[in-house]
Amino acid sequence: MSSLLVPLYVHPAVDPAAWRALVAVAPRLYGVVLNAADGPGAAPDPAFAAAAHALRGAGVRVLGYVDAAYGERPVREVAADLDRHLDFYRVDGCFLDRIAPGRRELRHCRRLVRRARERGVAPVVLNPGTHPASPGYARAADLLVTFEGHWTTYLRSFSAPPWTARHSPDRFCHLVYGVPPALSDLAARTAARRGAGVHCAVPGAGPNPWTVPPVLPSPPEPPGPPRRPQIPDCWV
Repeated sequence: MSSLLVPLYVHPAVDPAAWRALVAVAPRLYGVVLNAADGPGAAPDPAFAAAAHALRGAGVRVLGYVDAAYGERPVREVAADLDRHLDFYRVDGCFLDRIAPGRRELRHCRRLVRRARERGVAPVVLNPGTHPASPGYARAADLLVTFEGHWTTYLRSFSAPPWTARHSPDRFCHLVYGVPPALSDLAARTAARRGAGVHCAVPGAGPNPWTVPPVLPSPPEPPGPPRRPQIPDCWV
C-alpha cells in the first residue's frame, strides 16, 4: 500500500482536528509538510511547534516547507529558511517546493540539496510538480514529486519518461487534489500503478487545496485463517 506524504497548509488553531487526525494514522504516513508562513516564518509559532511535537511523538517525520521559487531564490535564502525550520520546529526533513525542472537548473538544485544535507536534514523532498528533464533530480532527492495537480488532469494526461523505471517506486510521489472522497482508493491504486510509492489525494481545490487532510484509502484486508480442505464423503 502506498504511503502518504501530507502537505497540510492550515493553521493548527484553525483546524486542530485535521492535525490530530494525522497523529491517529501515524503508521501510514511518509511524513507531514509543515508550512507556517510559506516557509518557517520570521518567528516560531507555538501552535505549529506543538503540532510538530505531537507528530514526532507519534513517529511521524515533519518536513519543513521551503519555497525554491523555480531557481530564483539564492541558495543562502533557502539555507536560512532551513535553519529557521530547524530552530523553530525541529523538523526532520524538508520539502523544497517549486523546483525548476530543467537541465540547466539541476546544478542549482543540487546546491540546495547539499545545503540541506549539511544540516542533517532528511528526507529531502523535491517538488517540481512534473517529471524533470534530467534523472539527476531523482538521484539528488530522497523523494521526487513528479505530479502535482487536479484529479481530472491526473486521469487525462500523465506519462512518465523511461528513466523512471530505473528507480524504485518509493522514490516518487504524486500529489493530487480535487479527488472526490469516494475515489480515494482509486487515487491510491492509480499512483501505485504509475510507479509512485508515495502519494496524497485530497478533496480540496482552489488556490490552496491542501487545507484539508486526505481521505485515507482503505487498508488491505488481513489474510484470513487457512481453509481446511474438504474431504469427500466417499473418502471417509
